[in-house]
Amino acid sequence: MADTLTELDVKGYNCPIPLLRAKKALATMAPGDLLRIRTTDPGAEIDFRVFADASGNELVSLDEADGVLTLVMRKRA
Repeated sequence: MADTLTELDVKGYNCPIPLLRAKKALATMAPGDLLRIRTTDPGAEIDFRVFADASGNELVSLDEADGVLTLVMRKRA
């Protein structure tokens, strides 16, 4: 069975809202599931890197285009 992908659009919100909403979404997800986060928060890249290291969730990818940062995280096992 393929991992589930959940979308989280938090464009227009600044810290700590994107991270808090991502934590809340991850808490409801099964291990291995993916969360795609889209944000315009200028500090989000650092925030999510630190969160991934601290929480054990994997930061799978990070891409920035047109002022929107798209991150994909995998829920820890």
